Amino acid sequence: MTERVLVLPRASVPGGTDFNGVRPMRGDSLGVLRAAVRAHGRYLERPTAEEDPGHKQLIPYVVVRDGDAVFLMHRTDAGGDPRLHGKASIGVGGHLNPVDEGEDALMAGLRREWAEELVADWEPEFRLVGLLNDDSNAVGAVHLGIVFEVDAAGRSVDVREHDKLVGAFADAGAVRAAWDQLETWSRLVAEDLGF
Repeated sequence: MTERVLVLPRASVPGGTDFNGVRPMRGDSLGVLRAAVRAHGRYLERPTAEEDPGHKQLIPYVVVRDGDAVFLMHRTDAGGDPRLHGKASIGVGGHLNPVDEGEDALMAGLRREWAEELVADWEPEFRLVGLLNDDSNAVGAVHLGIVFEVDAAGRSVDVREHDKLVGAFADAGAVRAAWDQLETWSRLVAEDLGF
């Protein structure tokens, strides 16, 4: 069965998609975005969505902070996609699927991705940072990140799939040292966060 992913027409993205990097969202921006998803979001088969730049696949993208440190993950060679082997990321997230459907697919999918990717015995408080867009390449042209921050506040966080990922909190120097391995979205978010 083909995966179906939640998309939003470019024309329905609040504030548009004419930017590169992270565009901050303040005030009731999250409410406006959630309303747009309810009104205009729909599920497309993923192969179709990957070839349709008229729609943006919505990807919740969570950065976990602890003071001045950020949770930095490195992919091992055990993952399924060889293009990602050795890559690093400061964000966790993924596509929204029909399992997330309901009154608030965005937040349901965000919570599901958090639980699937990370081990934390505490309830996160998600704070919206902004939208993440990169139309400079074919993959970025069909995806839109919704960036959130979570404050670990000294609490434990770990990756769930130890065979595919290793993760630990890293200071700005460690993030810069891993810069060449960082995925494009992680670089854009790290720049926005001042790393």
